[in-house]
Amino acid sequence: MANPRTIVLRHGWNATVYRALDSDMEHWVSRTGDALVGFTRHAATRVVAGAPVAALDRLADVASEFEADAHRLGERVCYVCAEERLLHSAPGRYAAVRIGAQPLWRADRWAAVFDADPALRAQRNRARNKGVSVEQLHCSHVVSHPGIAACRASWLASKPMRPLSFLAYTDLARAPSSALRDRRLFVAQREGCVDAYLVASPIPGRGGWLVEQVVRRPTAVNGTVELLVDAAVRALAADGASLVTLGLAPLAASGAQGDGSSDEPFTADPVLGAVLNRVRRHGSDLYDFAGLEAFKRKFRPERWENVYLLSREPRTSLRTLYAVGSAFCGGRPARTVLGARPVAALLAGLFSAKA
Repeated sequence: MANPRTIVLRHGWNATVYRALDSDMEHWVSRTGDALVGFTRHAATRVVAGAPVAALDRLADVASEFEADAHRLGERVCYVCAEERLLHSAPGRYAAVRIGAQPLWRADRWAAVFDADPALRAQRNRARNKGVSVEQLHCSHVVSHPGIAACRASWLASKPMRPLSFLAYTDLARAPSSALRDRRLFVAQREGCVDAYLVASPIPGRGGWLVEQVVRRPTAVNGTVELLVDAAVRALAADGASLVTLGLAPLAASGAQGDGSSDEPFTADPVLGAVLNRVRRHGSDLYDFAGLEAFKRKFRPERWENVYLLSREPRTSLRTLYAVGSAFCGGRPARTVLGARPVAALLAGLFSAKA
């Protein structure tokens, strides 16, 4: 029977696939030993990181086997940040909520796209002229480098909410060495101080990389992140990467069309769809949905791919949504949200603002 890392490196297609190896995940392996699911349990629900890791011709059968195993134990299943491959593997099986979209670039075209944009070049040059430089370090430095820990602490202190868990987990200093083995770490420094860092994880089935973390000190000079992202993607491309994504833009209006537009609603459920639209429009005090999408869009992606929450039920239930919230909030969604400074403004916006 293959070990989890071997399965991920052989069949990993979903952008978040490498997260299945993180320490907070449970592992389920198929009877034949050729497929893996990484998940966490909340509210009697198995909350899966992405999708089952399996060959395409086995994907639907592996998902059915995993779901049957959960059902025997009285548990439900949902897939968070699943891509269209799983949705299309079993048409009509899942209730689907489009939770956002992720931008993609062909790695060998990144340099030309970046260099053709005067605003991006100006930001990169501004950081260089201020003395910012980027180097690649072994990912074990996430654990041992004091400057990285200080950068992350400064970044977290500027955020209104507590640190999130599950697919938004950022504390790789607590990750096992096996979860760092294939990741790449790039660090932006100025005058000996770590001002930002970037962690990328492989998407082996697509020959690609997910930029899963970009952490920046609030005091970093303008252009630091642009310089960091550009340097990292160029390095990945030089090493033979085919594809790069900056990951999910939650509740992004962008869809799969080349121009970034989409007529696809978040969900066929009109009530849930209305709630998600209000969260996107009025939830910026807690999470800057539009700002994150704009940041990723400015790098001029070649296309966007829709990303979904899938659950095997007639419609996405409150129980499923609570389980997903618990996964991201470390089992304490109410505490995480209520601990945020501007929650009153958010609630006022959600329930009183015009749609």
